[in-house]
Amino acid sequence: MPDTVPTDTAPAALNPAVVAWTGPHGLPVFSAVKDADFAPAFDRLLPAHAAEIAAIADNPAPPTFANTITALELAGEGLSRASALFWSRAGTDTNPTLQALERDLAPRMSRHYSAISMNAALFARVDDLWTRRESLGLTPEETRVLERHWKGFVRAGAKLARPEQERLAAIDERLAALRARFGQNLLADEEAFVLLLDEADLAGVPATLRDAMAAEAKSRGADGRYALSLSRSLVEPFLSYADRRDLREQVLTAFLARGGNPGERDNRPVIKEMLALRFEAANLLGHPHHAARMLDDTMAKTPEAVTGLLRQVWDRAVARARDDEAALQALVQEEGRNHPIQPFDWRYYARKRRSRAFAFSDDAVKPYLSLDNMIAATFAVAERLFGIQAVEMPTGHGYHPDVRVFEIRDADGSLKALFLGDYFARPTKRSGAWMSGFQSQHKLAIDTGTGQIPIIINVCNFAKPAEGRPALLSFDDARTLFHEFGHALHGILSDVTYPSVSGTSVPRDFVELPSQLYEHWMTVPVVLKAFARHHATGEPMPQDLIDKVLAAGPTDAAFAAVEFTASALVDMAFHTRGPVDDPMAVEAEVLAEIGMPSSIAMRHRSPQFGHIFAGGYSAGYYSYTWSEVLDADAFEAFRETGDPFDPAVAERLRRHIYAVGGAVDPEETYRAFRGRMPTVDAMLVKKGLMDAA
Repeated sequence: MPDTVPTDTAPAALNPAVVAWTGPHGLPVFSAVKDADFAPAFDRLLPAHAAEIAAIADNPAPPTFANTITALELAGEGLSRASALFWSRAGTDTNPTLQALERDLAPRMSRHYSAISMNAALFARVDDLWTRRESLGLTPEETRVLERHWKGFVRAGAKLARPEQERLAAIDERLAALRARFGQNLLADEEAFVLLLDEADLAGVPATLRDAMAAEAKSRGADGRYALSLSRSLVEPFLSYADRRDLREQVLTAFLARGGNPGERDNRPVIKEMLALRFEAANLLGHPHHAARMLDDTMAKTPEAVTGLLRQVWDRAVARARDDEAALQALVQEEGRNHPIQPFDWRYYARKRRSRAFAFSDDAVKPYLSLDNMIAATFAVAERLFGIQAVEMPTGHGYHPDVRVFEIRDADGSLKALFLGDYFARPTKRSGAWMSGFQSQHKLAIDTGTGQIPIIINVCNFAKPAEGRPALLSFDDARTLFHEFGHALHGILSDVTYPSVSGTSVPRDFVELPSQLYEHWMTVPVVLKAFARHHATGEPMPQDLIDKVLAAGPTDAAFAAVEFTASALVDMAFHTRGPVDDPMAVEAEVLAEIGMPSSIAMRHRSPQFGHIFAGGYSAGYYSYTWSEVLDADAFEAFRETGDPFDPAVAERLRRHIYAVGGAVDPEETYRAFRGRMPTVDAMLVKKGLMDAA
């Protein structure tokens, strides 16, 4: 009998397309990778990476930066490529096969990386370098990279005794499985809901929203009717326009119930277990609670600093929101009704109030904000600020028919990055908007040469129009587009040597600065005048309409600040205490303590709070507010020159904010850009919660 491994136990062959990306400019050939290819790929690539790590750890030569840190930076390239492909597909176009693998893979990957973090021989080499760092002649970036590796090992338990290491690894493995379960439960709730309506149900609903609802119904096999899914891009405009109060209540009730319905998809027991495990892990590592552990490597540093900032925003926002509520209640009474303002009423009456105060409707704005024009606007701003150009590639190179692919070229014509835009909602895509990447920029020597360009993705969930119709955005949708492209630029403009500090590899409360800052250029008058053009006539948005839109900007600022800040305060409460018996009771307790208006709902109820239970923002949702302090001050640097595209300020912005990644401490690099750290005042003025001086 031949001396071979039985075929029923041998790993399946690795599809080369998973790791060898042979598309234009090194793009993956997405169509060549099938769902069935992922399991055998991980079966081979996880052991291969483990072998690379073992070779580094067991190297008989004394540790050097090159044979330890640079080797770690380059190890696992194949695993990184397979992971990028898999997690992108799992988030943007999932199915039962991918979800089953995700449930298996999340804890398996956690085990794999825990084993690396707790490899005593490997940590000994890193620790030796850290101890001798001042004598190694390292560049500032190399020192930062070494520091991040050393701290990463310590935070992952490298200094714990073996029993504590094993317990921490088990906790991390279970948490990985729970994160996957939380996200899948939420997506399943979103997929399961559809509200089919007829023409008679649509009083008050404008034509653009009707078109989007008709397209949604057609995609669900209900041609000729109108459908609401739980996509925020459909729910929020419906709540703003629909005259039928009972339908508004039905839709918002379903939206807020996502992830919290009794049964097998209930995320409440998932949250309870996650909070207990996070608390235990923090204690093992010497921290009093999870928030202390997570904030240790951020700009905020302490829960007290976070809570102090959030309470400054909250106190101003809730006071102004109560004044706004009184004004909305007056509109209710004008209509001869006597019901109090409920969360499903707020957007409806706020829209009426805004229309009355500024003599325009949101639906008058949408025809001027086509998706194509707004994409062009994001690119044009980047070209004017940073000298880069976007050139669209032919169709067929994306991972889905809706995905558009662009070459990003620098001022000298060289290829800087590839950018993929995935803009439309679909039932198989998780909700929200985000930036990710298939590969990050670096300059290290690799098999294909020296360094690699970044391949960056923006994912949104805009309502897809009917065939032949343009996609028209709300003002908030257009702002989201700019926000996510700001994240994309953080990856695209990265100019570092080492992968671990590339692009968005920065503390969580700094990562939102490039994105939130970029939003400011959407409302620069010259940008609106050039790109806010009627989709049918090409006429620019009338100046009086632009003036009204900009003047109306702060009118709902208090509402937005309340719904957001309430969520951030609940996040901090969850993670600054021990295990809880009933997470929903904690949520209710926090909302009662801060005086949450009954007329406003949290932006993210706990069972759907994917940022903190399925993503990387646990004890970190405050980051958006922290970054707002930075972005409001950063844009003032342009205002002070009188030119929103001032070349000198733009050059400093590129060099110190967008290009440097995590190679420099964020406070140091912000000071290099601005000359000082900001105060909270500019952010409060921007949010409409404080008058300008």
